[in-house]
Amino acid sequence: MTHSKSLQLQDHAKNRIPGWNQLLSKRPDQFSAGVWPGYYKKASGVEIWDMDDNRYIDMSISGIGANVLGYADPDVNAAVCHAIQEGSSSSLNSYEEVQLADKLCELHPWADQVRFARTGGESMTIAVRIARAATGRSKIAFCGYHGWHDWYLAANLKTSDALNEHLITGLDPIGVPKELAGTAIPFRFNDSAALEAIIRDHGHELAAIVMEPIRYSPPTPEFLETLNKCKSLSGAVLIIDEISAGFRVTPGGAHLTLGYDPDIAVFSKALGNGFPIGAVIGKKSVMTAATTTFISSTCWTERVGFVAGLAVIDKYVRNNVHTHLIAIGTAVQTGWAKAAQTTGLDISISGIPPLSNFAFKDANPLELKAYYVQLMMDQGFLASNLFYSMYAHTLDHVSAYIAATTAAFQTIKDDLSQGTVASKLRGKPANSGFLRLN
Repeated sequence: MTHSKSLQLQDHAKNRIPGWNQLLSKRPDQFSAGVWPGYYKKASGVEIWDMDDNRYIDMSISGIGANVLGYADPDVNAAVCHAIQEGSSSSLNSYEEVQLADKLCELHPWADQVRFARTGGESMTIAVRIARAATGRSKIAFCGYHGWHDWYLAANLKTSDALNEHLITGLDPIGVPKELAGTAIPFRFNDSAALEAIIRDHGHELAAIVMEPIRYSPPTPEFLETLNKCKSLSGAVLIIDEISAGFRVTPGGAHLTLGYDPDIAVFSKALGNGFPIGAVIGKKSVMTAATTTFISSTCWTERVGFVAGLAVIDKYVRNNVHTHLIAIGTAVQTGWAKAAQTTGLDISISGIPPLSNFAFKDANPLELKAYYVQLMMDQGFLASNLFYSMYAHTLDHVSAYIAATTAAFQTIKDDLSQGTVASKLRGKPANSGFLRLN
């Protein structure tokens, strides 16, 4: 394969676009700068064509989890194209907005009301604003990754590493008002003692407890009991961030299967299969606070997001998509384990099946990740140490992918033993966390 056009465009983009592109997780240096193609011309099903017309089977991040059905899904695209032809915006509101709100409350009977946005990060910020308005308080206790906005990055104002265990390291809160210091308080998932300590020290000032429903393992019964007790004692709003986990293990939020009692849940990504849509659903007792504070944006009324959401939910429910996502993800995890055992390569595997990942247990894991990316691209696969299931993935795709992975693992094992990995890299080792480009 040649990648001259892709790499030339990357060089141009680095000078034209601060930060290279719009999403850290899609930056080529997160895989292997100089090898990862970065840009695409066309995507369909599980196939992607880059700027040099190379074709790949995507067994990696699936649009960072947004394309849960597959790229250019024909049913979703047909609904969206029809909506565009009928007019995607006007001086009046789209009736599909109400239909999508009804559908989300139908899937989540505990919820009464819905507000919409277009991205996950802004939807989380809306949820936090509503919680603060409902309680009259400012502080937020959180676990996990929840976006780029000030309320979240404020956790790093007092210490530079408070967010390091919440997915992305090195997030410097430059540009975040220093007056927000102390308003965002982190705790670890399943750490009952840490959450109890926050409630003890800050409970009377706490507007919300924010967390993902599941990370690498489900919540323990002890943690759920502690969470419910802390929520009751403090009066804080429980916000469940379903942006990543939602529509993976059930139609709707993963919290439905795990025993949570949220006041608010937030969705984006899979809800639109790549079309921009975000939803904040919640109990009326909390959500009505949205009318007491100013939350408003022109593009939140645009029709395509609502129509895409309705089409995704319809296809998802009709086809029990979650069962397929789980089956595909389970097959991938099983295949990784077998490939590692066959080749003698030491890896760890984690994540729920539809959102799987593995890690190289070596002194230079980022170098090995880049080498794996390179070896898989040479075999026609976009692959990383992450795999997000799509409905368009088949077991045949998995079989071919695992065969390629086994071959790549064997090459990595051989080059490790010979000390030749670094000399075989055509690009740079993968970056970890948020690193400046200059």
